[in-house]
Amino acid sequence: MSDAPLKPSDIGDEANAPPIEEKPYKIIFEANKCIGAGRCAEVAKNWTMSIDTGLAQPRSYYIAEDELDENIEAAEVCPAKKDRGVIHVIDRRTDEEIAPDPDGDGTLSVDW
Repeated sequence: MSDAPLKPSDIGDEANAPPIEEKPYKIIFEANKCIGAGRCAEVAKNWTMSIDTGLAQPRSYYIAEDELDENIEAAEVCPAKKDRGVIHVIDRRTDEEIAPDPDGDGTLSVDW
């Protein structure tokens, strides 16, 4: 097993993703760590709460520029993982995490 950080482009189905020019940002969601607080759904229309599971879910994993701010806010207000969040907003052009980015270095802060 490699000690290299996990790259966001290694997660998801990039081959079937919309063009980067249309949707330059990607959501990586650690659903297994979601605690169902619903803060994301309060601040972003891309996020909803499932009646069946009581957990959050994104409407889309790929977002446009005009959806960026609300998804960054959703990532930053998520209290899961001791306030490190389970919603990760990735810039597909640079392959860096832009939110929540708790380490401040753009590396993916998933906890798998």
